[in-house]
Amino acid sequence: MNLILLFDEDFVDADVVSLSGRRLQHVRDIHRAQVGDSLIVGKENGKIGLGHILDLDKNHITLKTEFTSPPPAPLPLTLIMALPRPRVLNRTLIAATSMGVKNIYLLHTNRVEKSFWHSPVLGETKIHHSLVLGLEQGKDTVFPNVYLRKRFRPFVEDELPEIAAETRKIVAHPQNATEAVAERTQPTTLVVGPEGGFIPYEIEKLQTVGFRNLSLGERILRIETAVPVLITKLMSQ
Repeated sequence: MNLILLFDEDFVDADVVSLSGRRLQHVRDIHRAQVGDSLIVGKENGKIGLGHILDLDKNHITLKTEFTSPPPAPLPLTLIMALPRPRVLNRTLIAATSMGVKNIYLLHTNRVEKSFWHSPVLGETKIHHSLVLGLEQGKDTVFPNVYLRKRFRPFVEDELPEIAAETRKIVAHPQNATEAVAERTQPTTLVVGPEGGFIPYEIEKLQTVGFRNLSLGERILRIETAVPVLITKLMSQ
């Protein structure tokens, strides 16, 4: 937790918050902070600043806040990802959020198990928690948008062309990879397939709307590893 993310309900006065639970435990056990210390805080979808500890005990911590800096600029990348296994989804959402991705689409493809769509991890509360963890890690306050898309063809034909308009269009797929990584930091739409990869029909549909293949080499990476590696490869200065 590199930043303590604050919400409207945390405020007991205009600039004073009272926290308990996970955030209190982290301050006590990890930061080992004391009254008088200052911690980095951020207001949900707002500015970043400092929280000065006024009171601290085993049940609550009280901070006086001052917000002075804007959150970091969003990464100019839209992530479209075949819905992975539930545990993998949590880790991948945290990683993408911590890196500054602000638009994430979870997509059904041929090799996505239909049971994944019934997992509790797709509940609003579970997704929100993963996003919070990612923001805390990346010292950010602005929540990403997460969209669920259960039909591949209508999404690719009807939505994807507009989503990816005026961006570099990349699909992570090793076969016939032609995309050289250049012009880093330009707006990009990145599509990542399921564990078993895309079927030929899906690659053809993506190529029809302008996507080109990118390979990470001979090694096959897990989704939760591949996504951060791809983002870094595409967006690093």
